[in-house]
Amino acid sequence: MLNEFKTFISRGNVVDLAVGIIIGAAFTAIVTSLVNDILMPPIGYLMGGIDFSDYFISLSGGDYPSLKAAKDAGATTLNYGLFINAIIKFFIVAWAVFILVKQVNRFKKKEDAKPVEPTKSEVLLTEIRDLLKTKG
Repeated sequence: MLNEFKTFISRGNVVDLAVGIIIGAAFTAIVTSLVNDILMPPIGYLMGGIDFSDYFISLSGGDYPSLKAAKDAGATTLNYGLFINAIIKFFIVAWAVFILVKQVNRFKKKEDAKPVEPTKSEVLLTEIRDLLKTKG
C-alpha cells in the first residue's frame, strides 16, 4: 500500500495539480483585492455611495445600519451583498482564465499533420486491388 501511494504521489499529474491549486489560491487573493479595493469603491461611488458588502436582510427582525453592526449584535442575516461581490469575483476569474487559455492556445505550435503510413493489411489490400484491376 505504501508503494502504491508513493507511485501515486510521484506522478506528474499530482504535482501539477498541487502547483495549480497553490497558484489558484494566490490568484484568488489578488482577485479579492481587485474587487474589494479597486472595482467596488468606484462602482459604489457612481451608485451614490453604495457598498454591496453592507447589503443584507436581518432575519432576526432588527434594524442595523451595517452588516458589522448586525453581526456584533448576533443577528442572523442574509448577506446578498456579499453574494453580489462573489459573483463579480467569479466573472473576473472566469475572464482571466479565458484570456490565459486563449493566449496559451495561441502560442502552442501547431504540428504539421504527418501522413500516416499504411498498415501491412492496407498495403496488402492495395496490392490485391491493383492485381484485380490489371486482371479485370
